[in-house]
Amino acid sequence: MRTRELWTKLLLYPGHTLPTAAAPVLVAVGLAIHDGVFAPLPALLAFLGSWLIHVAGVFMDNHELLRRHPAVAEHPELLAAVADRRLALSTLRWAIVGCIAASIGVGAYLLSIGGFAAVAIGLLGLAASLGYAGGPLPYASRGWADLLFLLMFGVVAVVGAYYVQAVSLVAAPGPWTTRWIPLEATVYWIGLPAGGLVTCVLIVDDVRDRQWDRLKGWRTGAVRWGIGWSRVEFTLLVVLAYAAPFACWALSGFTAWVLLPLATLPAAWAAVRAFRTHDSTAGLLEWTPRVALLSLAYSALLALGLSVR
Repeated sequence: MRTRELWTKLLLYPGHTLPTAAAPVLVAVGLAIHDGVFAPLPALLAFLGSWLIHVAGVFMDNHELLRRHPAVAEHPELLAAVADRRLALSTLRWAIVGCIAASIGVGAYLLSIGGFAAVAIGLLGLAASLGYAGGPLPYASRGWADLLFLLMFGVVAVVGAYYVQAVSLVAAPGPWTTRWIPLEATVYWIGLPAGGLVTCVLIVDDVRDRQWDRLKGWRTGAVRWGIGWSRVEFTLLVVLAYAAPFACWALSGFTAWVLLPLATLPAAWAAVRAFRTHDSTAGLLEWTPRVALLSLAYSALLALGLSVR
């Protein structure tokens, strides 16, 4: 594998990281249009910052795999690249630093319009991303990742992307104040179905890599409770995602357009059926990007439905 392919296919994961970073931002954009506070530039920068933070976490995950578990052949291509010096751990560290530096550049603008509250959300996202596999207490190894992914992608990222749009349209509070403009309760839960589908991407990876996680001493749900647990969790999150539009329509005052995500139900059913059938790495490999794209399509349609008054 060439060095360029090594970075795109095994480190950047564009088919994985781009859709999952975009999903919560799209939901926030749809709600912002509905509420009359849509701001294109803050929304675009929220997505860019989200993606940079996400990629930094992916780099950290691979760095820690190669540093802490060089005998675990989870990604033999990376081990071979390190052995023949096409890839160095120092290069990965610099890539992490580069992503963080670029996200700080994005954060500087968001700080100018959203105050310290906007930056605090970004710092929370960065801590969650790097702490997945890095730091003294990597939470993925303790089986906390599923819940944290649901909260970060379903709540925090949506709130952050919505907030920087809404606050940009009012008098800026100043870069180092802690002012927080009031947000409706809907902002805090509207992204949960999309966050659930993003979490399903993680669950696919956990089942696919369970034998390697066991060797690393990670206690993911698939390792601790088995494939059956992961399949139930995956199915319940999909059910949550496709029940949520009906709740939005019936209980929250949105129009019937909010049912648009149901158009992706055949793809979701195919994912559930495949996940409940396959348990090997080869059988599940294609489903990480496919479920990521499902989360993107669902979120785009949800955003469109939310935007209609």
